[in-house]
Amino acid sequence: MIAELPMPAHYFAVLVFFLAAIVFIAVSLILPRLFRPINPYPEKVSGYECGERPIGTPWIRFNIRFYIIAILFIIFDVEVLFVAPWAVVFKKLLRDPQVGMLVFYEMFVFLLVLGIGLVYCWVKGHLEWVFRGKNSKTGLRSVSPQS
Repeated sequence: MIAELPMPAHYFAVLVFFLAAIVFIAVSLILPRLFRPINPYPEKVSGYECGERPIGTPWIRFNIRFYIIAILFIIFDVEVLFVAPWAVVFKKLLRDPQVGMLVFYEMFVFLLVLGIGLVYCWVKGHLEWVFRGKNSKTGLRSVSPQS
């Protein structure tokens, strides 16, 4: 028969794995630091921006439209994930008239809410990409979609 271990002894394996994880992380961070060449030069320590040389300071204000457009894209893109499976099984659901029409009306309400959200964003002007002013670095005037 297996002897019962006192309660703290049950956590010994957890402690061993926890210590092993700490040692692994420490070795993974310290060992490369010992062997890598240290040769900082201006191009190496400069910020990388999609293959372009950075212009100006990184502490600039971004137009909130970047984030709004990204969030709207994600919202409407994810909603397609709800519509596609529904469209696949809708024909099977039509065999039962009560369930089929219920599912149809539910999807109609779902798409109606999405449409109202899209119209709201359109009316508020969140879907328009507006460029304002003159670029201080290049001296070029940006063109807005309205002009």
